[in-house]
Amino acid sequence: MDWDDTRIFLAVQRERTLRGAAKTLDLDQATVGRRIAALERSLSATLFLRTSDGYVLTPAGELALKAAEKMEHAAHELVRHTHGVDTRLEGDVRVTTTDSIAQEFLIPAIVRLHAKHPDVRVLLSTSTQTLNLAKREADIAVRTIKPENPDLIARRLARWPMGLFASKGYLKKRGEPNPGTAFAGHDIVLYHSYMPGSGNRAPTLAGEPIHAGRIVSAVNSNLMLRSQIKAGLGLGEIPVLLGERDGLVRVWPERTRAELYEVWLVTHQDLRHTTRIRAMIDEIVQAFECQ
Repeated sequence: MDWDDTRIFLAVQRERTLRGAAKTLDLDQATVGRRIAALERSLSATLFLRTSDGYVLTPAGELALKAAEKMEHAAHELVRHTHGVDTRLEGDVRVTTTDSIAQEFLIPAIVRLHAKHPDVRVLLSTSTQTLNLAKREADIAVRTIKPENPDLIARRLARWPMGLFASKGYLKKRGEPNPGTAFAGHDIVLYHSYMPGSGNRAPTLAGEPIHAGRIVSAVNSNLMLRSQIKAGLGLGEIPVLLGERDGLVRVWPERTRAELYEVWLVTHQDLRHTTRIRAMIDEIVQAFECQ
């Protein structure tokens, strides 16, 4: 089994459909199907059962999977070590973060990087999905959660208090909520994970229960939450620094959430000395230092 066949085999196993695998590999569906059929012929073994639920591994496929994953790990390790000695200030740097952090900090960092090193191309992905740095899905991640993988190097960029904010228009129309009323008579916007019944303890904003308020929107993005507060849709809890940048009014400034909003820069230890990645890291760090 060569590496190209291994990539296709793993993609079909993970996506469970030829269409999904083809999209992941940037190939057409017919090519993926032909390659899997050819691989099975070369091994004289059936690797997948074609079921109504998609492609399912056979016992032979399960054995092949173990070998394929070892080959994948070795391939990623080879790429990391090769990139680790790359001294060129050119080529791609893959960066992943959230839309809010990208807008406030990474785009200015990319502008400065481009001015200094125009042959470095930044491939920026903004999503709440956590990409896998060990598998080279990204070279640098700027996350709000510190990773536990010992092969990753994490540097804390920021620790911000969380505060309750509203737009001037909302407060002019509705006034400030009274502490101890659980937001009675007020509209609220929050994260999906804060929604009642999401598995967390009873949700609060700035330490105040929200059960008497009206939840008008829930989002999975800090930028969208900020935008909704700014539009006057309701009260919401966001990092104090960002709320102030947006020109919002802080409600109950003496109150903050017990947990701070942390931002971490993460890269794989084998890539930290790659020149173009190091240059991007330096610009990101500077962006947060100048906040």
